[in-house]
Parts: sequence; C-alpha cells; structure tokens
Amino acid sequence: MTNPSQPDRPHAFPLVQGRESGYDREAVDAFLAEARAAFEEGSESPLDARAVREAAFPLRRGGYQIAAVDAALGRIEDAFAARERERAIAAMGAEAWVERARAQAQEILDRMNRAPGERFDRVGFFAYGYAPDEVDLVTDRLTRYFETGEPVTVEQVRAAAFRSVRNGYREEQVDALLDAVIDVMLAVR
Repeated sequence: MTNPSQPDRPHAFPLVQGRESGYDREAVDAFLAEARAAFEEGSESPLDARAVREAAFPLRRGGYQIAAVDAALGRIEDAFAARERERAIAAMGAEAWVERARAQAQEILDRMNRAPGERFDRVGFFAYGYAPDEVDLVTDRLTRYFETGEPVTVEQVRAAAFRSVRNGYREEQVDALLDAVIDVMLAVR
C-alpha cells in the first residue's frame, strides 16, 4: 500500500509490512543526509558519535524496518567515533587519550561495583523504572568486561533492554551509564 505523501522511490532500508509501524522514512532520510554531509565535510560538526547514538525517529505505518535502521546507525556511530578518536589522539597524544579512557572506565566501574539493587537511584514506589535484577545482570557482565576482558560487543550494549517495573532503577541513570560504556568501548577499539 503506497502512502501518497511518500511516492514510490528506491528505499534506503526495507519497509515494514502490513499494519506495522517503522521509522518515519523522511525523518531517517533527512538524518542520514545530514550525517553524510557532516562526515564527508570532515569539519567540526555538531553531529558526533553520541548524537548518532541518540537519534530518534517518529514511528509511522509503512516506515523503515527499525532493526535495519538501527544497524546502520551503529555503523555510522562507529565511523564518527573512529574519526573523533583519531582527532583526539592527534591533538593530545595517544598516552593522554588512553589515560582519559582509563579514567572514564574507572568511573564506570565505581558505579557498577555498588551492591546489586543499589547501583542506581530508584524511582518512587508507584513509578516505573528499569527492572533492577535485569540491569544488575548486564552491569555484572560489563564489570567482568572491564576487569577481566570478558567479551562484550558494542552491539550487545546498544541492544540492552529492560522491563519496566514499579520502584525500578531510574532509566536516565542506567541509559547514561550504558552510553558511557559505549563511549569507552569505541575509544579503545
């Protein structure tokens, strides 16, 4: 079924079928054009790896398949992060870059080494947050990654998802920690 506001044209990603919703095609296409221009210009653009990671698109019937777009965004984020790493190493030197990443990793470990159930603030009893037991499982694995080198990929961290439960962990704090983990992982790739 064709949407009159979006005429038939080659699509950057597969479309969802039937009554399912996917990412709004125009919003995704506009963001990708902006990302391409920012990356190809090589200039100091406000668009960086974190902005790519935080990109969000409205959902529309007949939109792009979410998993396909998210996978592409992961590759774009990796490219921006690699360029940011190269520029930072050129500006401050490799030793300073590694020391900065090490300091960030230590801050993350300090948070994750708190007692299970107490690693993040809780929302109120009648509010919903991330399920602490699920978050604690992920943070335990990430702790092993930082302390012993247990294999974890950036894609696994990006894909972490948690149920919403009453009196759960404050979502913003958990999301900020996962973002920081991704930043460190991309910094040392």
